[in-house]
Amino acid sequence: MTLFHALIRTHHITSRKKVAHLRKAAGKFDCYALLRSGGCPGIMYCKGGEESVKEWVGAVQRLRYKDFQLVSKPAPIESKVVEPEERIGLFEVESVKEFAAAMENRGLSEWWKRGMEFA
Repeated sequence: MTLFHALIRTHHITSRKKVAHLRKAAGKFDCYALLRSGGCPGIMYCKGGEESVKEWVGAVQRLRYKDFQLVSKPAPIESKVVEPEERIGLFEVESVKEFAAAMENRGLSEWWKRGMEFA
């Protein structure tokens, strides 16, 4: 199965109610999601099957986050690193530095930097 992923940037992610909704959506759509929550900027990464990723991104859009930007639309993963099997569900980090490290561990550092306009 080809894995897809997407990257979303928002102004911030602070609402625990919205995070709970996204956690439920990650389980429902059988995908892995990583959030940088607690402040500005809000960053979300999702990985799974094509339809799973598209459905999860739709769930995020329906929550109407301030300054929602789908910086990398759902697309096949083109990583040079063989990724370990991810657990299904939503996981959170508190800093951009932690999020960057997670992307680096997946071999997605350059992709992530381009999406965030750091490169």
